[in-house]
Amino acid sequence: MSAAPELVISETMGANTPAIEIHDLHKVYNGFHAVDGLSVTVPQACFFGFLGPNGAGKTTTIKMLMGLAQPDSGSIYVLGMPLPQHSLDIRKEIGMVPDDSLLFDYLTGAEYLDFVARLYGLSRTSAKERSRELLEVFQLDENPRKLIGEYSKGMRKRVAMAAALIHSPRLFLMDEPFEGVDAVGARLMKDILLEQVHRGATVFLTSHVLDVVERLCDRVAIISRGKVIAEGTIAELRDRAAAGATTLEDIFVQLVGGERYSGKFEWL
Repeated sequence: MSAAPELVISETMGANTPAIEIHDLHKVYNGFHAVDGLSVTVPQACFFGFLGPNGAGKTTTIKMLMGLAQPDSGSIYVLGMPLPQHSLDIRKEIGMVPDDSLLFDYLTGAEYLDFVARLYGLSRTSAKERSRELLEVFQLDENPRKLIGEYSKGMRKRVAMAAALIHSPRLFLMDEPFEGVDAVGARLMKDILLEQVHRGATVFLTSHVLDVVERLCDRVAIISRGKVIAEGTIAELRDRAAAGATTLEDIFVQLVGGERYSGKFEWL
């Protein structure tokens, strides 16, 4: 894969400007507080883990970061630009891998990547070249006529990530990117994301695979019921945790209320 272009900082984004800045965010659906006073700051060039149990508000937060859902109150700045005022400019700078990987099943991988590249304004020649490079990197070039509808779940995740990389974005929003991906494919995806962070991009990742988060992420925020209940490096979270909580999984279970299961399985 050819070298990615140098990342350019926008006029609204200085070297110390956070990649993401969320303050007192609220989102209510039919009386349910999906996001309830959420505040979080993600530095530039950071691999940031955004963790929580099912229904904690992770996907809703990502939708608001993309401008696909509007908050009821609170503020969001992405790459130094406020939402929703600059939603179109922000989307141009984001690479997204959604949890459901909605793709066009009747296109080949190359056709899909060409389409996405053209949406982001790449020339026809650049789109073809970039698509070819990414299909090779993600090991999706062995059967070029194969339709996406015939891809395995892991292959679909890989082509979704290739599409997220096509325009060399400054921010990646990753919602369970490793789900259904085999060990080789997951290792490849992790290495590519780490290289993007090394080059100055920011990765905002949700995942239930906590050992992966522990190995990859510089900082982690744990949310529950729409609020951040802990944030920091793994070492900082470990220092704050109760005795015996040595892994991220231990810390996570302790914080989100794993103690409620204590003693329930003694009869087994």
